[in-house]
Amino acid sequence: MNVVSDSLKSGSALADDYINHFARVQELYEADFREEAAWGSRLKWLDESEETRVGRKELVSCLRKYNKRHNDHQEVHKSLDLLEQTGTLAVVGGQQSGLFTGSLLVVYKALTIILAAKEAQEKLQRPVVPVFWIAGEDHDWDEVNHTYVMTPELEIAKIKMDAAPGPKGPVSNTPVTSEQWRKALDQLAVMLPDSANKPEIVELLHQSAKESDNLSDAFAKLLGRLFGEMGLILLDSADPGLRKLEISVFKRMIEHNDELGQTYQSAAARITGKGYQLQADVTAESANLFYIYQGNRLLLQKQNGNFTDRKGAVSFSKEELYHELESHPERFSNNVLTRPLMQESLLPVLCTVLGQGEISYWAITKDAFPVLGLQMPILLPRMSFTLVSGTLRKYMDHFGLSFQDVQHRYEEKRQNWLNAQADLHIETRFEETREAFAKLYGPLIHELGTIQPGLIPLGEKNMGKILEQVSYLERKTKQALEQQHEAALRRWEHIYVSLFPMGKPQERVYNIFYYINRYGFGWIGEILGSCTRYTAEHQIIEMQ
Repeated sequence: MNVVSDSLKSGSALADDYINHFARVQELYEADFREEAAWGSRLKWLDESEETRVGRKELVSCLRKYNKRHNDHQEVHKSLDLLEQTGTLAVVGGQQSGLFTGSLLVVYKALTIILAAKEAQEKLQRPVVPVFWIAGEDHDWDEVNHTYVMTPELEIAKIKMDAAPGPKGPVSNTPVTSEQWRKALDQLAVMLPDSANKPEIVELLHQSAKESDNLSDAFAKLLGRLFGEMGLILLDSADPGLRKLEISVFKRMIEHNDELGQTYQSAAARITGKGYQLQADVTAESANLFYIYQGNRLLLQKQNGNFTDRKGAVSFSKEELYHELESHPERFSNNVLTRPLMQESLLPVLCTVLGQGEISYWAITKDAFPVLGLQMPILLPRMSFTLVSGTLRKYMDHFGLSFQDVQHRYEEKRQNWLNAQADLHIETRFEETREAFAKLYGPLIHELGTIQPGLIPLGEKNMGKILEQVSYLERKTKQALEQQHEAALRRWEHIYVSLFPMGKPQERVYNIFYYINRYGFGWIGEILGSCTRYTAEHQIIEMQ
């Protein structure tokens, strides 16, 4: 395994500036993750603010029960023992609970959390534990019900679990039947090529499905299998036991709801004023909290002093909402703007590991933290990787392609290579032919107009048809050339579909088990071994 750094196109201008040009956005964030002093300052603040968070003993008791069910590893229990001790810090990051873990970026986020915790512990000489926050309270089923693998025919195959009829509640509360699991597992089994690792993968997935009633539980079991031995603590944000501990935090969010909303609106204005796009909705009437009613997760809004949903299915005064919270805390959950506050209220967060979209919307929350007596943690960009097999590297070397060529100039490079095989610059020659024909034929048409004006439109129509035929011949020529070099072009396609499926970075599309099927479970640990230090730069992993 060889690791080299290279750049990957950014999906967010704000996140890109946070990572590479912090001075441009420093007023939107608390600290620069690259500054050594920021880590010492954050450590000092955490020590001084211990009483602002939920009690460690109660929190760890809840996490022990959850991890015992889904992530029962000795190293995890060691991490929990440390977290219970005053002074222990946490590196936190999370993701929605996707089908079979979802895309590779979920795995890379977990790797970043583990590596950053280890590095911070060495740097600060203080216990630091890794925590993965499973966003099981989210209710967007279409975001989590699918994943992708590449077939031997170089097709991008989508494996999807259709939702059963019913309300749109949190994913952790959405039942998954044995028949739904069977269909999804059968699809994946068909798509994965036979290998020495496939039986173990299939057995693992079947076992996790058998022991799970919903996607979140299966997600947790798979993360436990992949990272439990590395001490990664798992937390499901929809855990009813956790909700009971969060009552006091929700109360403060309700009490200071107007103030929180004002900070979000002011921040949104600053962000757009700098020319950046908002990555989360910010409206004056939003309470930025969800309430579960008859199984549906409803976003609460403020109207005439009450808290209600958009359709008016529920309506509470502030006092009634307090009472409902005390009686049924499991009915409440955060949105993207209050979730950071809840995370900060539960855990001693040294830093939080975020993707680019998350870095962008966290900028909206900076001034909300002090409203609850909190402080925005250090935001650490998730590490990013592209896996390149030995075969793929040979293909790229053969065609003289760099990673940047594939990312930015693939079609141009492919067509240039194809033209060179015929020793004929097809596009150039046909374009020259069209220009020469138009240069000769155009003046003739206008001369014919002196005989009869009606000949001009007839001549222009005739010229258009001839040019269409020239373009048709150009297309047929390219097709013939592609057929002549079909095997080589298949390798070009293999390169692109492997690195940028559907035009997206590999890590945003393909599933981890596609690669485990080829390289075994050990390569995840090998990445940790190869990446001895955290880096925000994109890295190319050249597999053997």
